[in-house]
Amino acid sequence: MGLSWQQGPIGRNSNGQFLVPDMPERVLYAEPLRRRMRAELGGRTVVQSDDAVILFEPGRYPVAYFPTEDFAEGALRPTNHRTTHAELGQTAWFEVAGGTRTAARGAWQHVALPEHAAILRGKVALAWRAMDAVYEEDDRILGHAADPYHRIDIRHSSRHLVVRAGERVVAETTRPLVLYESGFAPRWYVPRDDVVADELAPTELQTFCPYKGIASYYAIDGVENAAWSYRAPFDEMAAIGDLVSFEPDRVEVTLDGKRLELEPGQNVVAHGADRNLTIGEAGALTGVLEGAS
Repeated sequence: MGLSWQQGPIGRNSNGQFLVPDMPERVLYAEPLRRRMRAELGGRTVVQSDDAVILFEPGRYPVAYFPTEDFAEGALRPTNHRTTHAELGQTAWFEVAGGTRTAARGAWQHVALPEHAAILRGKVALAWRAMDAVYEEDDRILGHAADPYHRIDIRHSSRHLVVRAGERVVAETTRPLVLYESGFAPRWYVPRDDVVADELAPTELQTFCPYKGIASYYAIDGVENAAWSYRAPFDEMAAIGDLVSFEPDRVEVTLDGKRLELEPGQNVVAHGADRNLTIGEAGALTGVLEGAS
């Protein structure tokens, strides 16, 4: 997503290219986040900072690094565990002490940084899922540090979209919505009134997106997880609420008569929720109950 994930500019399969000679295979980028952030563990605020730095690394979600002086007293307990980062050098790991529990190897620091990575000096990153919750101001941020370069645009269209399973028309519309998301190929959403309801068989699969919410999946003509819907997405994504999107490699999807293929950036790895956030709990945040269809 954004800069470093999927088809982002420094992702592993970028959609574009840098117009410079001899571009390194891996590019890391860091910048001041300029947002107040805090993390909680075991009923204790272990860090709160206005000076976090966000690191973008190819193929990884963005990571927030906090100044050591902004951690609560005794929250970071050094361990003997050491690893080596290919670009950032030796990495020391910490146990993070919360109020009622601790997180083993819950934080790390690059302790032998090259000069060009000095922006991370004196800063510690937290293992996001090891924390109970992470906030920007008073809003909980789910999944990973929010990517300021991640963007979602939803546009109305009058293009003719048809979905078929064999000879049967599963959906047909001239009022689809298209969702353009940073680092991903476009996704087309169909109003539920334009979908043959009996063709959608709910499956057990549900996935979580930090930006959209809970997705519920459907089988079509025996093909598992051929379509999905955000039944009650986060407020910012209300336009696609209860619309249905279809996997073009599992059913036939045509747009203005041209069959869609699975594009690079559409084969998405499902995102896990926070350590203590079940799918059901995340659903409660979006108004979706676990098992909703």
